[in-house]
Amino acid sequence: MNTKVRLIIDGRQIRAELYDTECAKKILEALPIESKINEWGDEFYFSIGISMPLDSTATTCVAVGDIGYWPAGEAMAVFFGKTPLSTGEDPVPASEVNIVGRIIDDPAILKTLKGARKIRIEKE
Repeated sequence: MNTKVRLIIDGRQIRAELYDTECAKKILEALPIESKINEWGDEFYFSIGISMPLDSTATTCVAVGDIGYWPAGEAMAVFFGKTPLSTGEDPVPASEVNIVGRIIDDPAILKTLKGARKIRIEKE
């Protein structure tokens, strides 16, 4: 069963859910997580200090609103628009990510939060 979480960035709360996968469960066990936000186009990524391998959800085909786990950086990635590797409207991660969840609210909200320095993820 999916688990509701909230991303808190600059005082704004964005509703999301994490899926029922081993990787997502490992992330849920570590909540709350606070981290410094890095930006790559319209993607926020941030270290979460969890080491997990690629799994059956691993892909470079993601959609706006997807939340991924990026093993190469031990980081979560939140996709809300084009990234430097995009050739169309869809984001493209730097390398494969495990799909661990999705934004429930409108992911376009995240564009207004570019430049933010910190993110907190907690269970709802």
